[in-house]
Amino acid sequence: MKKIIKILIASLLLSLTANAFGAAKKSIVCTTFPQYDWIKNIIGEKSGTFELTLLLNNGTDLHSYQPSIKDIAKISVCDLFVYVGGESDEWVENVLDNAKNKNMIVVNLMEVLADRVFEEELVEGMQGEEEEGEDDEEEGPEYDEHIWLSLENACAVTQFLSKKIGDLDLKNAVTYRKNADAYVSKLNDLNKKYSQTAADAKFNTLLYADRFPFRYLVEDYGLKYYAAFIGCSAESEASFATIKFLADKLNELDLPAVLILEKSDGKIARTVIEASGKKNIKTLVMDSLQSVTKKEIKEGKNYLSVMEKNLEILKAALN
Repeated sequence: MKKIIKILIASLLLSLTANAFGAAKKSIVCTTFPQYDWIKNIIGEKSGTFELTLLLNNGTDLHSYQPSIKDIAKISVCDLFVYVGGESDEWVENVLDNAKNKNMIVVNLMEVLADRVFEEELVEGMQGEEEEGEDDEEEGPEYDEHIWLSLENACAVTQFLSKKIGDLDLKNAVTYRKNADAYVSKLNDLNKKYSQTAADAKFNTLLYADRFPFRYLVEDYGLKYYAAFIGCSAESEASFATIKFLADKLNELDLPAVLILEKSDGKIARTVIEASGKKNIKTLVMDSLQSVTKKEIKEGKNYLSVMEKNLEILKAALN
């Protein structure tokens, strides 16, 4: 009787395991919203084949995010893990070292883009981080993590990710390549509009009374910029010297607008405009896609729509 029971239990376990594998979805985990949205477009009609998870979905941006126990567990067993790969992702190495799935496909986007990744840039008038000691001088260069704010980068990464997703699901690999091609075509069309906007613009300089994560965007179109802080700065209060410099540049270049980031309180921008003494200066908001929430995604926010809106803001700031 015991032997029969063992056989029945073994058969039941085998059946349950087979059903689990049959129903199992491939798991993809992304850190930031742009990666998540690109992958959604690549997967397209095959979304039921995958469990796609976005880690930064509550308004926290890349620079202040630390994974929860639940996040680490998700990463540990996923089939494809996609992350930016900059200084803010230093936690990733330890998580991957302890991951259960040793066959996981890992994509570091800064490694994928290689020569297209830029070092952080401290331009004239920009307020640097406070000194933390002489040891800082021995550290290597810091790289700008905001790689998604280049449509050219978005095209390159989308094509790369489509191949990796095809490796997870060979049966539908052609579909993923076709979806990626169709999406890249839309990105390229928008890229051309950005190029034309920059070429036709009255001005070629942007002035940000805020952090500046748009280095990749301005590099793509040959634009110049001045800003209060670098893109990953933790500073929120601008010095008198920074305010004066930006106000003087606003006057010198006769620019029509001061730019800020989404979710900024606009305080620095108002101070710069007041210090310039100029009237009718617009304060315009460009979305850096750093703190997208689940609610915004549910309401239809996506990478292309944001970049289209950013183009309209760019037109207003350059004319």
